[in-house]
Amino acid sequence: MTTSFASLGLAEPILRALTAEKYETPTPIQAQAIPSLLAGKDLLGIAQTGTGKTAAFAIPILQHLSATRAHPVPKSPRALILAPTRELAIQIEEAFRAYGRFLGLRAAVVVGGVGYGEQIKSLHRGVDILVATPGRLMDHMQSGHVRFDRVTHLVLDEADRMLDMGFVRDVRKIVAALPKRRQSMFFSATMPPEVAKLASEMLYQPARVEVTPKVITVDRIRQSVHFVHQSEKRTHLVKLLDDAALARVIVFTRTKHAANRVAETLERAKIPADAIHGNKSQNARQRALDRFRTGRARVLVATDIAARGIDVDGVTHVVNYELPNVPETYVHRIGRTARAGAEGAAISLCDGSERAYLRDIERLTKRTIEVVGGQPAPLNERSQNERPQKARPQGQQPKPGQPNRHGPGKHWHRRRFDRHAA
Repeated sequence: MTTSFASLGLAEPILRALTAEKYETPTPIQAQAIPSLLAGKDLLGIAQTGTGKTAAFAIPILQHLSATRAHPVPKSPRALILAPTRELAIQIEEAFRAYGRFLGLRAAVVVGGVGYGEQIKSLHRGVDILVATPGRLMDHMQSGHVRFDRVTHLVLDEADRMLDMGFVRDVRKIVAALPKRRQSMFFSATMPPEVAKLASEMLYQPARVEVTPKVITVDRIRQSVHFVHQSEKRTHLVKLLDDAALARVIVFTRTKHAANRVAETLERAKIPADAIHGNKSQNARQRALDRFRTGRARVLVATDIAARGIDVDGVTHVVNYELPNVPETYVHRIGRTARAGAEGAAISLCDGSERAYLRDIERLTKRTIEVVGGQPAPLNERSQNERPQKARPQGQQPKPGQPNRHGPGKHWHRRRFDRHAA
């Protein structure tokens, strides 16, 4: 069994960088993936964030690129890493810089939400490693600012989220423009049919690595629920944060508007907090992440899409200010506080309108979440989604083309697509 990075056959400059980062023992995905990738195999990795997968693919790529030293050519990267969100792309590029600090390789990141000028300058100077979101990379590709003729390594990270966000067409166009002879790595937390099909198109006889099943992540986390009326949630959250044990906290909301309101409430209560969501500029989002990572902000209030890819060590608690209406989202949220084998705690604030969501979460996780505060709302406070439909007078039917007032009606989509309000 592998007990050290030195036993993986890594170059001395990389080992020195890992020591500087205080990396001592490979995580399971690193121990399994790095030897296969060093041997030149393609890789299919089934892994969630927090398992150490960035180092699992970054370290072998750095070793290969440093062994075949070549001066960077303008517009022509040698390694291409695709990520679904700006935050994840930035963190991956930072990881490459950290692990490769003694190698002299150039890395750059290309994402939306910021100007094109500096990105174009970096591409024209030439880079070894390019980390990008698909949409902005397509813009540079179509404008002639980047070519893929020298790409020898390709990584598709968080492929399931890439498809959820509608990037599959851009991904396929980018992959089609790459050289056929390359090493490809494909990572996804889940493997639905569409993701499996994309993997089969990209990979050639890949090694397969699968780590950290979802249920194990959930079992490591102390979970509790407080039944709180919606109008009292912000006050209740402030009271929870009186406990100094909640030292570094991510608070999840379903909408951008709620994220802003919660962050403002915490700031008024003298609790350093920032909100992060899709309406924030890239610079504002990066400032919020930096403040949270360095401890200047105790709380980060986030929507689900904006938070995907945030990898911050030492998160002590996740608070579900609003329960998600998709139970799998709950699992992704609370996993932020149990990174790479650590334990954590998740607290959910549930009002009468969210009882159905709580039941769905308990069915998925196959466990009853401990109630530590409040009582379930009485039936007359249940949400419209939970109320029985009013019986239609016998013989009365809606006219053709008229919405059914007692059925889903024209707003049927709101609950189902709530998860996209980020």
